[in-house]
Amino acid sequence: MFSKILSTAVVVLATSGLASAQTSSLCNPVKGDKCAADPAVGGTVEIDFTQGASDFFTLAEGTTLTYDDSLGAVFKISSEGQAPTITSKEYIFFGKVDVWVQASGGVGVVTSFVLQSDDLDEIDWEWLGGDTTQVQTNYFSKGDTTTYDRGGYSSVSSPQTAVHKYTIDWTSTQLQWLIDDVVVRTLTYDAAKSGTTYPQTPMQIKLGTWVAGGKDAPEGTVQWAGGYTDFSQAPFIGYYQKLSVTDYSNGKTGATSYEYSGTSGTFDSIIVNTDGSKDTATASSSAAGSKTSSKAASSKTSSSSSAATTLTTVTSSSSSTATSGSSQASGTGSSPVSSATVSAGIAAVSSTPNTDASNAPAKAGSGKVVLTVGNVVVMGAAVFFGSLFL
Repeated sequence: MFSKILSTAVVVLATSGLASAQTSSLCNPVKGDKCAADPAVGGTVEIDFTQGASDFFTLAEGTTLTYDDSLGAVFKISSEGQAPTITSKEYIFFGKVDVWVQASGGVGVVTSFVLQSDDLDEIDWEWLGGDTTQVQTNYFSKGDTTTYDRGGYSSVSSPQTAVHKYTIDWTSTQLQWLIDDVVVRTLTYDAAKSGTTYPQTPMQIKLGTWVAGGKDAPEGTVQWAGGYTDFSQAPFIGYYQKLSVTDYSNGKTGATSYEYSGTSGTFDSIIVNTDGSKDTATASSSAAGSKTSSKAASSKTSSSSSAATTLTTVTSSSSSTATSGSSQASGTGSSPVSSATVSAGIAAVSSTPNTDASNAPAKAGSGKVVLTVGNVVVMGAAVFFGSLFL
């Protein structure tokens, strides 16, 4: 399935100058699907991976994590087919997520922190293993990759050798990306085509690492990632030290779940349930413990052992959304990025400037070359962080 998607994307690029991400969801309310309510975080959760695993997340099939006493969750890639990924069991409906990250090194290796909704709204942070001076940001609405001008770059010192705090602060009026508590990019609702392309539906948190520079990856994806990955230099290791998650619940208190009303996918159509119940299909997997303090368990190793063959398989095992167009090859684990993200990343490398209001204008790093067809650049990421994900 995955190889077929990639082949189709490459043919489209070659024949029409455009590449459309193959993004999908197991249950997409905007497509008219009758979907179960999404369980809400409904407060603030603190997660410290230096203490071990946390039941706030579900591990993708094939993912095994260990935990370092100082650096936290260890996302290790030793071979091309690996892509350790975790997904939150609960959703935020606007909110603030702080993640302390030391990105993986290795040319062609991508570290990703993504927010993604059932109807494929998406907000991303992405680090390339060979880029030691900057990080990429991106956003998508309803999986739309018809334009590729949403991606941005922000300077950061030594992201592969130092832990930095990366933040997404997301409200109904603006979206901000921060590094070490300094705003580096701002997108307002109005700047996103009067809100029509603004991410605004309940989202899960996805964290992971994956290989964009694989030997069988599309040429554009490899170029975006900086080149082919040299596995003689493996393992490639990224660390997620800790997180702080605050669910704004669109201004409500005591949120227990979120439901789509109609098919508009606008924030004012989302119903915030506060009745103390959660959807029965997902309640059993919701994070345990206090909503104001969720401590990691003491285990220093956690794993999901089932083999996965596509990103869709991996994602569907851990959440209600699935992305079928990732640039991650089949194998162990999956990418947290979405097809939108991959598409977005590639476009971000193009010379097309950001269209949002930004405190630190996006810039393409020198030497960053991406396959460009017309005005489209091809990159790789989750079908979850505009670039083109193949």
